[in-house]
Amino acid sequence: MTLSKDKAQELYERMVRIRTFEEKAAALVDQGRLVGEIHVYVGQEASAVGVCAALRDDDYITSTHRGHGHVIAKGADTKRMMAELYGRRTGLCKGKGGSMHVADVRIGILGANGIVGGGLPIATGAGLAAQRAGKGQVAICFFGDGASNEGVFHESINLASVWSLPVVFICENNKYHEFSPSAPLIAGKIYMRAGSYGIPGRIVDGQDVTAVYAAASEAVRRARAGEGPTLIEVDTYRFESHFKGEDKILPPYGDEVEVTEWHERDPIKLFRRQLLDQGTLTKPELAAIDRRMQAEIEEAVAFAEASPLPEPEEALEDLFVNV
Repeated sequence: MTLSKDKAQELYERMVRIRTFEEKAAALVDQGRLVGEIHVYVGQEASAVGVCAALRDDDYITSTHRGHGHVIAKGADTKRMMAELYGRRTGLCKGKGGSMHVADVRIGILGANGIVGGGLPIATGAGLAAQRAGKGQVAICFFGDGASNEGVFHESINLASVWSLPVVFICENNKYHEFSPSAPLIAGKIYMRAGSYGIPGRIVDGQDVTAVYAAASEAVRRARAGEGPTLIEVDTYRFESHFKGEDKILPPYGDEVEVTEWHERDPIKLFRRQLLDQGTLTKPELAAIDRRMQAEIEEAVAFAEASPLPEPEEALEDLFVNV
């Protein structure tokens, strides 16, 4: 796939925004300025960015416990995102959702989810709503390799196929079920399960944002055209521990060879090299993006730390929808 300069810059900027946000959030936890459990997305940026770049603003996504990257890639404001991690009133969910349940329904982000596989039926429901609305919207479901063994994975894809719903299922296979290697726990290839439900399935290099974007664009096109769902397995790797803080008490998961090989395929470094080799962007242009993202995330931290905490009585607000 050939990218225009504007699209290439958009993809690079989104990946650097996610990486910068996540590295800053991890550092804040180490410093004791940010409390609570966070699951960072470092190493997987090409997946969220490649997929969300194929979407419209009114399309839907559902996410996972490792959801910061998805939410930022879909267009969430990083100031309000950081404020949500801090539990502040100015957060996307008024400080009530936190890292694992952040959402912004105004731009189609139906929420991160602390339940493994929890986003699968939500995305399927969003796909049904989109189909009935008839506005050409698509629902994207991000989930991990561990969730592919949940019963709701099969239920959701089966229903989406039966009703030909506009849902694209994105399995981010980062090689680990929380603390356990995935390979001994998964029978066959995840993407090949699509054939059992009569839908297309494919695997894509999750460190290559261009490849992810191309695969997602075709799946989204099919969904918008009423041709039903697609299952895409994104072959990727998380560079950090399962959650921030665990790295203080547990050794790295993979051996030195595995870790080194995947770090050599850092999606941002790969894309940066590609852009330079093709002459799409120059080193000064890339450096300017890097600086702008650093400044943006520092502003987000300042915004979050200056924001007020919710009042105790606000815990009883936003519990029900008035219709």
